[in-house]
Amino acid sequence: MLPRDLGNGSRTSESTYPVVVGVDGSSTAIRAARWAAAVAERFRASLMIVHAKSPLRKNLWGNIANVRAPQMNAERESSEAILAAAELAVREHFNDLSIATLRVDSHPDEALVELSRRARLVVLGSDEVALGAAILVGSTTIAVAIHSVCPVVAWRGGAEALTSQPVVLGIDHDHDNRVAATATFELAHRLGLGIIAVHCWSTRRPVGDVTLPIMIDWNQLENDERQHLSDSLAPLINLYPDVEVTQVVDPDKPSRALLRSAQGAQLIVVGSRGRGRLAGTLLGSTGLNLLHHSAVPVMICRSAEATE
Repeated sequence: MLPRDLGNGSRTSESTYPVVVGVDGSSTAIRAARWAAAVAERFRASLMIVHAKSPLRKNLWGNIANVRAPQMNAERESSEAILAAAELAVREHFNDLSIATLRVDSHPDEALVELSRRARLVVLGSDEVALGAAILVGSTTIAVAIHSVCPVVAWRGGAEALTSQPVVLGIDHDHDNRVAATATFELAHRLGLGIIAVHCWSTRRPVGDVTLPIMIDWNQLENDERQHLSDSLAPLINLYPDVEVTQVVDPDKPSRALLRSAQGAQLIVVGSRGRGRLAGTLLGSTGLNLLHHSAVPVMICRSAEATE
């Protein structure tokens, strides 16, 4: 079997691609870095710990430069201290892991998106995302998820280590979700985990689709949705026979169904739409709701077409 990279669906496995984790000095970022290290270890990949901050505007004239020089030095020292603390925290548990640190003088989302081009995964310690910030694309997590070439994990919760709990995968009819499914199966295969594949369908029918609602064969419609889910997963199940898959068809809103299935899981994976102008359109309401409400890490995957 040819291993797949956790990219946008267009890449095969590359041993040189690291797991990238962004840190900002917070305790949440430190825990996210340890979680990212656990994933990197299972993938036999390196870990790159990144701290990015937009540089001060440089003015080389007069006393302004003399005033700002100490502040720039202080920020540089602060960045180096943040990286050193994160590396030390990771090495306590992963001493044999190949770890690199990188300080970048640019906006965090710009730096992480650029690094995603040659990364297996980008991990960000993320508390719940406020919906207002999401709409305004004011969150680094949202901005990176929209533009990243590789999957992005918004880490939250208390788990710094991997467990035997399964991964929840959201499946619908879009190509973006086929990319998410491929990444999920590869992740589950590498980590030795099972998958709960959730497909939602609505009992609401489009206007004009049904003349006599009482004549609808709901059992047949549900069976059709189960068949769609089974057909969608069949190629990946054949490719990854070691991954145990539980298939769930739920006539509920996707975010509610996924959050319900995530009870007892350690990760939720969804595809992003990659269309539209606003963050809510790009990620879809399901992605935003999961980022806002999920108590476990959320992985968002984009297709190759969406990143072009």
